[in-house]
Amino acid sequence: MPDSPRAPGITVDSVGSVDSLVQHATDNQVCRITLNRPETLNAITPDQRERIIELLADASADPGVRAVVLTGTGRGFCAGADLRGGSAAGERVPGDVARTIRLGAQRLISAVLDCEKPVIAAVNGTAAGLGAHLAFACDLVLAAESAKFIEVFVRRGLVPDGGGAYLLPRLVGPRRAKELMFFGDALTAADAERLGLVNRVVPDAELDKTAREWAARLATGPTRALALTKQLVNASLDSDRTTAFAAEAAAQEINMTTEDAREGVASFVARRSAEYRGR
Repeated sequence: MPDSPRAPGITVDSVGSVDSLVQHATDNQVCRITLNRPETLNAITPDQRERIIELLADASADPGVRAVVLTGTGRGFCAGADLRGGSAAGERVPGDVARTIRLGAQRLISAVLDCEKPVIAAVNGTAAGLGAHLAFACDLVLAAESAKFIEVFVRRGLVPDGGGAYLLPRLVGPRRAKELMFFGDALTAADAERLGLVNRVVPDAELDKTAREWAARLATGPTRALALTKQLVNASLDSDRTTAFAAEAAAQEINMTTEDAREGVASFVARRSAEYRGR
């Protein structure tokens, strides 16, 4: 597949075949990760999974990246794991399946949850199985009107993986989570928004524009404060009040050492707009 044209000021990875299937561009401090297997509705291969994990880790460590957008090409955001010729075939020994899930789908979802930069899912089409969980793990979810979310596992006689039974009850409650997982019905973007799985639904033609606008706002924000806020919120549902309050106090202590916190206070006193630099 030929490389995409390079726009001024944008760096694009194109060193190997996996980089054409997981496109990567950084512009204006926003890292954009695009799944690019439209003929499979962007079902994820193990190589693609590892590349996404690597890119998210790089985004965490790179001060030049202050927000991430995850999206897909074609009619699919992500149809889940590509099982053709994978671990679903051939003989297994005890522990193989658990090991595959632990080192595969669960690592991918953890990479999104643990990324130190805010991650936006721009869901352009079908998000099924692991693909739905990949979207739900993101900090903010934008969906095109044509997008669908499907807990497809039950249709295949499978148990949900990729942290689905962890994420969904925390997003919609256990009863709604069971309904989605027990029946495997396709959920429209509008219904996903109504349930709180999606932040906003936009016309298909406006998805990219809206995702860029949201990412640009995040990229000009106080990056370390956003990272600490993400950590607090993600941990809160697994914490008691005492633990959560202690974590909040510790986060405040850490954040007040940053340049952005000092700039925020100084701009308030001077009655001017803050100019955050992500430090």
